[in-house]
Amino acid sequence: MTNQNFTDLEVYKECRQLRIAIAILTKNVFPSDEKYRLTDQILRSSRSITANIAEGYGRYYFKENIQFCRTARASLTETLEHLITAFNEKYISEHKLIEFKAKIDTCGRLLNGYINFLKKQQKPRDED
Repeated sequence: MTNQNFTDLEVYKECRQLRIAIAILTKNVFPSDEKYRLTDQILRSSRSITANIAEGYGRYYFKENIQFCRTARASLTETLEHLITAFNEKYISEHKLIEFKAKIDTCGRLLNGYINFLKKQQKPRDED
């Protein structure tokens, strides 16, 4: 792998853009009474995606990196659930939900691809 840092990873770049878009959405659309509820939850889950990619990248073993990427994938799914809740509460439109779902799907495909890449890089008995 030729990446010098986790910030060079395409999956990180794409997930970072999602995190930024979520932060903008929560500042501009969510009502103030959701500050310590839905807003907090969606910000935490979207930040967890990139944080786990970064932490996994810093691990010595491929298996550990893969596990952090799986956690990032779970946070990605959690973020989608929070967006569905925002739609159900009428904070965002169906169009906005579809737009975010497309971004989440892209991030998910990239994460799955990165996980598969890491699995192929593992050597037998590499991490026993």
